[in-house]
Amino acid sequence: MNNNPLLQPYNTAPFSKIENAHFLPAISKLIEETKTEIDAITSNTEAATFENTIGALENTGEKLDRATSIFFNLNSAETNDEIQKIAQEISPMLTEFSNDMLLNEGLFKRIKTVYNQKESLNLSEEQHMLLEKKYKAFSRNGANLSEEKKTELRKIDTELSKLSLTFGENVLAETNKFELQITDEKDLSGLPEGVIEAAAQTAEEKEKEGWVFTLDYPSYVPFLTYADNRELRKKMAIAFGAKGFHNDALDNQQNVLQIATLRHKRANLLGYKSHAHFVLEERMAETPEKVKSFLNELLEKAKPAARKEFNELTAFAKELDGIDHLEKWDGAYYSEKLKQKLFNLDDEKLKPYFELKNVINGVFTVAERLYGLHFDEVQNIDKYHADIKTYEVKDDEGELVAIFYADFHPRAGKRNGAWMTSYKPQQIKNGKNDRPHISIVCNFTKPTASKPSLLTFNEVTTLFHEFGHALHGMLANTHYPSLSGTSVYWDFVELPSQILENWCYEKETLELFATHYKTGEVIPMEYVEKIKESATFLEGMATLRQISFGMLDMAWHGSDPSGIKDVKAFEIAAFDDTQLYPDVKENCMSTSFSHIFQGGYSAGYYSYKWAEVLDADAFALFKQEGIFNKKVADRFKGFVLSQGGTMDPMELYIKFRGQEPDPEALLKRAGLL
Repeated sequence: MNNNPLLQPYNTAPFSKIENAHFLPAISKLIEETKTEIDAITSNTEAATFENTIGALENTGEKLDRATSIFFNLNSAETNDEIQKIAQEISPMLTEFSNDMLLNEGLFKRIKTVYNQKESLNLSEEQHMLLEKKYKAFSRNGANLSEEKKTELRKIDTELSKLSLTFGENVLAETNKFELQITDEKDLSGLPEGVIEAAAQTAEEKEKEGWVFTLDYPSYVPFLTYADNRELRKKMAIAFGAKGFHNDALDNQQNVLQIATLRHKRANLLGYKSHAHFVLEERMAETPEKVKSFLNELLEKAKPAARKEFNELTAFAKELDGIDHLEKWDGAYYSEKLKQKLFNLDDEKLKPYFELKNVINGVFTVAERLYGLHFDEVQNIDKYHADIKTYEVKDDEGELVAIFYADFHPRAGKRNGAWMTSYKPQQIKNGKNDRPHISIVCNFTKPTASKPSLLTFNEVTTLFHEFGHALHGMLANTHYPSLSGTSVYWDFVELPSQILENWCYEKETLELFATHYKTGEVIPMEYVEKIKESATFLEGMATLRQISFGMLDMAWHGSDPSGIKDVKAFEIAAFDDTQLYPDVKENCMSTSFSHIFQGGYSAGYYSYKWAEVLDADAFALFKQEGIFNKKVADRFKGFVLSQGGTMDPMELYIKFRGQEPDPEALLKRAGLL
C-alpha cells in the first residue's frame, strides 16, 4: 500500500508508475477514506450550515475521483483483459459506495435542513446552484424511498454498472475480432494509395500477407468510401453493423433488453414515468414530449430534402454502374463519387493539406486568437502510451491555464470514436485557482513509412469538435469542481464542441494551417470555396440519420420496454419514419450503440441536434462581427466556456447572445430552408 502511486500525493497522473495491480487496492482504500470524510459530516453535532454540510460534501472524495478517472479512461483508451476484469470488480464497488452516500439518511437530513433555509442564507449564485444540485442528486436518486425500495434500487444500480461494462467490452472485442485480408491486388481498386499503404502496414503488424482492413474508423471508413469491389464493401459493412448481433458469447441483445428494462424500473421506483422522464428533468429540453416534438419538427423539414437527395444518389448510381437498388454499403461510395462530380473535390485532394501536426497547430492558433491561449509541448509529463502528446497551456501573462493530453491513433486496446475527458477538475479552493488536466482521445489515420498522418476533412472537424470540449474544460473558472468545465446539462455540453467545427469551413482559419505536407503550399482558394459549397451536400440525408439515432434512443428510453422481445424488430419499427436504405437483416444498430448503452447519452442523443441549433445561432454572431472578433470571443468565454454549470444554461446563452437561440439558424446553415 505504501508504494501504491495512486495513494501518494501527485499532480499529473503518475501513469508510468501505475501497474494494473495498484487499482483495486487503491480504489478500495480511497472509498473507505471518502466514507470517513462523509461520516465526519453526518456525525457533526453542530447545526447544519452551507459550509459544514454542502461545502464539506463537495470537498470529499477528491483522491477517489482522480483515481477512478485515470482507471476508466485507461479502460477506454488502453485496455486489456486484466483491466477489463478489474473494471468488473471496481464498478459494482463504486455503485455500492455511491448508493451508500445517496441513500444515507443522516446526510440527506442535513442537506435538507440547509435546502429548506436557502432563501435566508444569502448564498452566491454559484452556492445556490451547488445546493440545488446536491439536494436533487439525493432526492432524485432515492433518498426519500423506503428501506425496502432503497435495497431494490441498489440491486438495479449494481446490475446496470456491470451490464454497461459488458456491453462495451463486447463491442470492443467484436471490433478487434474482424479483419478483411486481401491478397489479390485487383481487390484494392479505387482505394487511395495512403489507405493501401496503411493496410499493408497493418498486415505486416499482424504478420499476414497482403493487406488487412479492420473495423477501426481510419481503416473502415475509407474502405466503404473508395473500394470499387461492391462485394467486399458489403462484407465490411455487414461486419461493422453486426457487432454484438451474432447470437454468440459476444452478443449484446440480452444486455440491451436488460439495460433498457432496468433503467425503466429504476425510473418507476423513483416516481418517474420512464427513464427519459427521469433524465430530461435535468436537461434544457425538460420532457420526452419536447424532445419528440423537436425531432419531429426537424424531421418534417429534413425528410423531403433527404428523399430528394436519396433519389438523386440512386439515379446517379444507376447511371454510373447500372445499380437499381442502393444498399447501405453503397451510400458512402456513391456519395463520394457524386461529390467529386459536382464539386470536383474529394478527400484525397484535400488530405495532403491536412497533416495532423499542422491541424493541431491550427486549432491551437484558433484558441490563441480567440482566447489568448498558448500551447507548449512538454516531455516531462507522464503518459500511458508513447503516442500521447502532452502540453502546458498558458495565458498571455504566462500563467498556467491547464495541462492538456492528446491521444490520436487507433490501437487494439482503444475503443473506436473520439472523446474528451478530465484527469483533474478545476476549482478555486482556499483562495487558490487549481487548474484542470484535460485529455482528448481520437482515432485518426496513422503515419505510414512514406507519409505523415494525413486527415480527411471529416477528421479535421472531429479534432476541432473534441478540442471545443477541451476548451470548455481548460477555461473553467468556478469554485466547485462538480459545477466546473463540462459539468453542465447534457444538451448544452455539445455547444462548445460543435461551435468550434464552424471555424474549419472559414478561409481565414484554413489559411492558418492547411498547407501541403510536401510543398508547403497553402490550400488553393478554389478548394476552400468547394469545402464551403459542399458543406451542405446531402445534408438532408445526414440530418435524417442523426434524427433516426435520436428517435431510436427515445424509443428505448421513453416508454416501458418490458414487452420488447426482439431487439431487431423493435429497432426496425423505431426507424420506420427515417428509413432510406433497405434494411440489412444481419445488422442491428442497438447492439453496438455505445453512446446510449455504455456512454452517458441515454435519453440524450437528441442533444447533438439540439446543440446544433445553439451553435448555428451562436456562430451567426461571430460571422456578423468577425470570426476572430475579440469582444464576441470574450463574451463566449465569459458566459459559456468559463461558467460550467453555475447557472441555468439558457440564462448563460442569453447573457452571451442577448436573445434565445433561433432554430432557423440551423435550418439556414443546413440548406434546408
